[in-house]
Amino acid sequence: MTALAGIPLSTLAYLWAGAFVGGVASGGAGFAFALAASAIWLHALEPAQTTALTVTCGTLLQFVTVWPFRKEIDRGRLTPFVIGAAIGVPLGVAVLSSVDVPKLKIAIGAGLAVYGAYALIAPRLPRVSAGGRKADVAVGIAGGVLGGIGGYSGVLPTIWSQLRGWPKATARAVYQPYILFANFLTIALLGAVAFDSRGVSLFLLALPALALGGWAGLSIFSRLDERLFRRFLAGMLLVSGLALLI
Repeated sequence: MTALAGIPLSTLAYLWAGAFVGGVASGGAGFAFALAASAIWLHALEPAQTTALTVTCGTLLQFVTVWPFRKEIDRGRLTPFVIGAAIGVPLGVAVLSSVDVPKLKIAIGAGLAVYGAYALIAPRLPRVSAGGRKADVAVGIAGGVLGGIGGYSGVLPTIWSQLRGWPKATARAVYQPYILFANFLTIALLGAVAFDSRGVSLFLLALPALALGGWAGLSIFSRLDERLFRRFLAGMLLVSGLALLI
């Protein structure tokens, strides 16, 4: 057998690898699915197919992996970020056509790589307690802008959760629902992702690897204490930054 559903096995290997690695990243850290999966998928799939899969698989995975943290969700803590996303995502979509996306990716990648490396080697991160909800709204707006432009809504809230010093479950109960909301809002503003028959086949075939990766990531998360989770998150930020620079 050289193909499944008309898709070559060589392409399926990249499809499954990307779905699994992205699932591990998202299940373990709560973000970075798009960066991890697309870095693999772009080697075998068209950019349009990669974008469609990233949006659909990533949103589905966020919806599933946020469920274990539903009891940790604090509406008072989450609301400022959601308000920020509601403002920032439309702004990002509005300026999308006038932004040099490749240069933006390089800037984001460099920033993530530098921060991730610093967070890995620093004995402890500085704690930011100033600003209150206004600062949280500002971070939500900035993340929303990046989400509307390129789907990077989770980057800044994830870093902010570390600087706030929130426990791992508390942090994920903020930035995962935030990412999910920003994704839905971006899809609504940009229009539904159009799938042809091949795209539907790719999505369905990716689901087993996606589920396995998400389960593996959540298993990793459950075994990490607060210190190890901080280092794992820093490592994911570093790898995500390097992936954007490649």
